[in-house]
Amino acid sequence: MNDFPGVKNILVIKLRHIGDVLLCVPAIRALKESFPASRVSVLVNPGTEEMLTENPLVDEVISLDRGASGLKRLHQVQQAAALRGRRFDMTVDLTGGDRAAFLGFLTGARYRLGYDPVGEGFAGKRLLYTHLAERPSIRLHNVLRDLGVLRSFGVDTNDLRVDIHASQEDEAYVQMALEERGIRPGERYVHIHPVSRWLFKCWTADGCAHLIDGLSREGFKTVLTSGPADKERAMIAAILKVVKSRPVDILNALTLKRMSVLSRRAALFFGVDSAPMHIAAAVGTPVAAVFGPSGAFDWGPWDNKEIGAWFAANKSAPASGIWSPYPQRNGTQRFGRNLVIQMPWDCAPCGKDGCNGTKKSRCLDELDPDVVLKAVIAMLKGNAQGDLQ
Repeated sequence: MNDFPGVKNILVIKLRHIGDVLLCVPAIRALKESFPASRVSVLVNPGTEEMLTENPLVDEVISLDRGASGLKRLHQVQQAAALRGRRFDMTVDLTGGDRAAFLGFLTGARYRLGYDPVGEGFAGKRLLYTHLAERPSIRLHNVLRDLGVLRSFGVDTNDLRVDIHASQEDEAYVQMALEERGIRPGERYVHIHPVSRWLFKCWTADGCAHLIDGLSREGFKTVLTSGPADKERAMIAAILKVVKSRPVDILNALTLKRMSVLSRRAALFFGVDSAPMHIAAAVGTPVAAVFGPSGAFDWGPWDNKEIGAWFAANKSAPASGIWSPYPQRNGTQRFGRNLVIQMPWDCAPCGKDGCNGTKKSRCLDELDPDVVLKAVIAMLKGNAQGDLQ
C-alpha cells in the first residue's frame, strides 16, 4: 500500500467477546491481502483465542493477561512494554475502548488506525491515533463495521468469509462423543444451544422443550449443548425437566473448537444471539436463531456462501439507513441459509438487558413456540421461505 510504506509487522487489537473476535476475520484478511509479506498478530481477551488459533491469516494470537487484582497496574505496564518490544509498524484498533487506544499508542507503531472516538473516552484520546476513520452514521453489521476502519484507508478485501479452524484431534473427539450417545457417522441431527451468558437474550425453557419435542415427532434427533456458567446449566436443567422426548446432551465442557465441529456436522443449528450461533454460521451450517433485545442488522448470523454476491451488489454503504444483509430493524428475516426470528415490535431491538431492568425480555418470552417450530421444520425440509406467519 502506497499510503503505508514499510509495513511488515501488524497488531490487531480486538478486546471484546468471543463472537466479536470471530467476526473480525474479514478485517484480518484485508490486512493480509493488502500487506502479503506482513506478520499479523491479534491481541484478544483471555477465553476468546480459539476463534483465531490455527487460522492461516493469523501469525500469532496474544492474550491480554490483566494480572492479579493487586498488581493489575504494574502487570499492564509490563505487558505494554512487551508489546512495544515487538516493534509493530501498524496497529489496528477494532475495540474502540480506552484500554485499546492506550495499548496501540504504547506500541510506538508508526501507523495507528481506529475509528474517531468523537468525544467518547478520555480527553485527547483521538491524539493516540495517526489515522482516524469517520465513525459510521448508519447501522452496520459488525463484520462490515470492523472492515470499515480499514476500507477508509484503502485496505480492503472482496472475501468476507468468517471462518474458524479446528484440529483433527477435535474432529476425533466429537466423533467419539456422538457415537457414544448413539448418533452414527452421517446421521442428521439438530444442534441446539439455547443459552447465553446473558439470560435476557435467551428464549424460555418451555419454548425450547416444545421445539425439541416437535423435532422429535418429525424424526429429527437433537443435540443439546451449554456454556460452562452455572446459570446456563440451570436453564438446560429446566429444559430437561419439562421436555418429553430425549435429546442427546453433550454438556461436558466442549471447547469452542469442538463446538464448531459439532455444529458443522449438524443439519441445522438453533440458538440465540450468542457466540455458538456465529460459530455455527462460520462452519456453513444453516442457522435459525431467536432474537430479542439485539438487532439482526449488526449481529445476525453470517452466510459465507451468499455474502460475496450480496457484497458485490452492495459495495458502497448507503448514505442513511442500514448496511447489512439483514436490512430490517426487527421482525423475521433471512440471509442465505440463515433465519432470524424476532418480534416485529417497535421497541425491538432495544439493546437493553431485559424490560425495565427485569433481566427478562418480553419479546422473547412471548414468542410463539409453534411459529418457531414451524419455521425450523420448514428449513429442515428444504422450504426456502418457510411458513413464518
